[in-house]
Amino acid sequence: MTTDGFAAPPALVEHARRFHAEGGVPAVPRVAATVLLLRPAGADFEVYVIRRVAAMAFGGMYAFPGGGVDRSDSQAHLDWAGPEPAEWGDRLALTPDAAQAVVCAAAREVFEEAGVLLAGPDPATVVGDVSGDDWETARQDLEARRTGFADLLAGRRLTLRSDLLLPWSRWITPEFEPRRFDTYFFVALLPEGQRTRDVSGEADHTLWIRPADALARAEDGELNMLPPTVLTLAQVVAAGNLAGVARAAATRDAATPVTPRLDLNGEPRFVLD
Repeated sequence: MTTDGFAAPPALVEHARRFHAEGGVPAVPRVAATVLLLRPAGADFEVYVIRRVAAMAFGGMYAFPGGGVDRSDSQAHLDWAGPEPAEWGDRLALTPDAAQAVVCAAAREVFEEAGVLLAGPDPATVVGDVSGDDWETARQDLEARRTGFADLLAGRRLTLRSDLLLPWSRWITPEFEPRRFDTYFFVALLPEGQRTRDVSGEADHTLWIRPADALARAEDGELNMLPPTVLTLAQVVAAGNLAGVARAAATRDAATPVTPRLDLNGEPRFVLD
């Protein structure tokens, strides 16, 4: 990131020029959710990032676990702890049903892509290690849509811990992209006793890294990241520590969308108006 915007990958620049030259019609964004998993690291903290496989949307880019809201997320009837869907709706500027779907998608995706389950046997606890073979079978069934997230939790008598997800921001993919997402960003602390696992077929590399180090490596060109990832990392760095991240999340605007604009005048760059 520079003082006047974000560097734009050449492939995206080429695609944007073609889109505008051909008078392209923007695709309707799909609602999605993504989660910044954080964990203590000495006096500092780390964030979990994954690199999307080349064949995926935004392939080759480092991002946070997440994905689109599934139909089952909006139809889920499950035990729920934390703010009620109506409260989430107020915070995210969504109807209660739509807010529940986004929160469910965040929890589901972080289990599917990182093997981390934000649920517990009651509203005050969280499950421990979920890396065993039986859990992996359950995760694969969920990923393949052979079962729903609510069914998985109900079958193990677990309660979704929505209070472990802290709303952070909302980003919408630029208009020239063929696949667009309206993505709600959340932060969450890695539950004690759980560990991330490289289980997603949508990623070819994962790592825990200090947010400041991730930013430095992105600036050096070692880690390819798009503006939402870069700016979100900068924001959690500015929070100082994990307690600061939680305090910042409490007052952030997680409803107003941000859409990067690709400025093609001069050196192409993403800017935030």
